[in-house]
Amino acid sequence: MQGPLKDVEHLIRLSALFAAGLLLFAVARAQFVPDDFGQYGHYRAGAIADVAAKPMVYAGRARCTECHEDEVNEAAPSRHKVIACETCHGALLKHADDPEVAVPKADAQTLCLRCHAANTGKPSHQPTVVAKDHSDEDSCVPCHQAHDPRMDQEP
Repeated sequence: MQGPLKDVEHLIRLSALFAAGLLLFAVARAQFVPDDFGQYGHYRAGAIADVAAKPMVYAGRARCTECHEDEVNEAAPSRHKVIACETCHGALLKHADDPEVAVPKADAQTLCLRCHAANTGKPSHQPTVVAKDHSDEDSCVPCHQAHDPRMDQEP
């Protein structure tokens, strides 16, 4: 075929390939996207019920304060006052409901270095250390109290 329609076969193949891609996308979307997606915005409406159905594991700072007011008061003058207890101590709802449930003791250096290890991505106001240079990889507790780690405090 010569003239202006010589490439019509290629255009037909390209159009068929494009149509097949759109059909495949439509089928995949119908198969994989839940029916309630987009009902209340760009998320699945049933996700709220799914999350609400999960068992609670965190007690919250108020529950910790009921029995551990001394530790909360100790942290009050320090920057650690804004950190939730369970950030460091883990989920403690079982302990709050039954104080006989033991709270596992964490390695202080590993725990402290989660936030205080030197890292270029940390904000400049965040105190950081290179553990090997700072304390020869010893625990932080001999020099710093966990709830109020300022150096002007007695260990």
